[in-house]
Amino acid sequence: MSSPTPEGNANSGVKLRVVAAQTLAQVLQQQASLAGLMAPAQEKLPAQDQALLQELCFGTLRWQPKLQSILGRLLDKPLKEKDQDIQALLLLGLYQLLYTRIPDHAALSATVAAAKALKKTSFQKLINGVLRNFLRQKDSLTVELEKSPAYITAHPNWLRKRIERFWPNHAEQIFEANNRHPPFTLRVDLQQQSREIFLAQLGDAKIDASPTIYSRFGVTLAQAIPVEKIPGFAEGKVSVQDEAAQLAADLLDLQPNQRVLDACAAPGGKTGHILEAQPKLAEVTALDLEERRLVRVKENLARLGKKAKIICADAADLSSWWDGKTFDRILLDAPCSATGVIRRHPDIKLLRKAGDIAKLAQLQLSLLEALWKALAPGGRLVYATCSVLPVENTDVIERFLQQQHDAKHLPIDATWGIEQTCGRQLFPQINGHDGFYYACLVKQGTTE
Repeated sequence: MSSPTPEGNANSGVKLRVVAAQTLAQVLQQQASLAGLMAPAQEKLPAQDQALLQELCFGTLRWQPKLQSILGRLLDKPLKEKDQDIQALLLLGLYQLLYTRIPDHAALSATVAAAKALKKTSFQKLINGVLRNFLRQKDSLTVELEKSPAYITAHPNWLRKRIERFWPNHAEQIFEANNRHPPFTLRVDLQQQSREIFLAQLGDAKIDASPTIYSRFGVTLAQAIPVEKIPGFAEGKVSVQDEAAQLAADLLDLQPNQRVLDACAAPGGKTGHILEAQPKLAEVTALDLEERRLVRVKENLARLGKKAKIICADAADLSSWWDGKTFDRILLDAPCSATGVIRRHPDIKLLRKAGDIAKLAQLQLSLLEALWKALAPGGRLVYATCSVLPVENTDVIERFLQQQHDAKHLPIDATWGIEQTCGRQLFPQINGHDGFYYACLVKQGTTE
């Protein structure tokens, strides 16, 4: 069960649910991602209600396939498209009753009252009836739905089927990890301090933490805390970054005087890590398609006290940004389905569609083909995604190798993940790393 922040008065509780419903409705209508909606939504509420808003929105979307299965049994007929805010309120109400410690009567009354605040008083009776029926029929509904895959896994059917087909021995683990809260992991700048010293500082600050298993840079906190309370964060000594993402820097095998490209760089976590891992690089270029996302790259590098050449351009369109000088190392963290980070972005369950995957795989191959031209002979390209679907991972690398005869796959000698015909696949781990895929390619020519 979740432990959301206590609510204020009744009026603030109603307003909170109105904002939550409006936010969720936009995701349900495929209009925007939760990440883009959350900050503006929180600004509509007092500070004491912002954490609960985040919990309610993220939690409702995390369990949406399950909640929708329940709602399907409780509604006589589906709601109209124009009433997605009411749909959101119903899902929000079910989430509160199932997964939070908010008293049932408080969740019910505030959710029903939110319909009135949304100027949809005609739906108050429906919301009240559905939620009360759920409380009365909870046990029988559980029995009725125990064979429903969407109810059991809380994943959309298209994604569930693919995960079960590709990873039959790991599917349950993936579903369970996707439905949990993500861990809060930090990356230590080992040029400034050792991980052991940082762990000691956390201990002195009464912050419970442990070293990550696979990344030599990582520390995972037992509980998420505001970054301003993390020793050394403001000074750039540590950064928030998942353990799986921290593996990229070592895979690049960075050496002094190299030119390095971080393609698809935003929000800049890996760019910063590259600069930390090898401070004697000749040049680092951070490239991304969207100017607004490069703002985060600049902010992150400024906090770290690091510099990179920042370019806003389409990585696949070399003529728009490349000066013709080859790179010794390229990191391609390719746009993907993000099916390995669903626990951080639960709206992926709604926003991602089955038809997206083949299109993403083609985009990934196009990026590989273009960036390969910018890699120096003997250079290394590390391909990464936060996907668990082989169509975007091993299959893409195999297709590329078949057509690019000067490309050689370099097996990754590691204890993390599962070895594939090309690269290694990581699955999301409860209290551990996210789902990720890595492959290393070398351009044949001079010796690596």
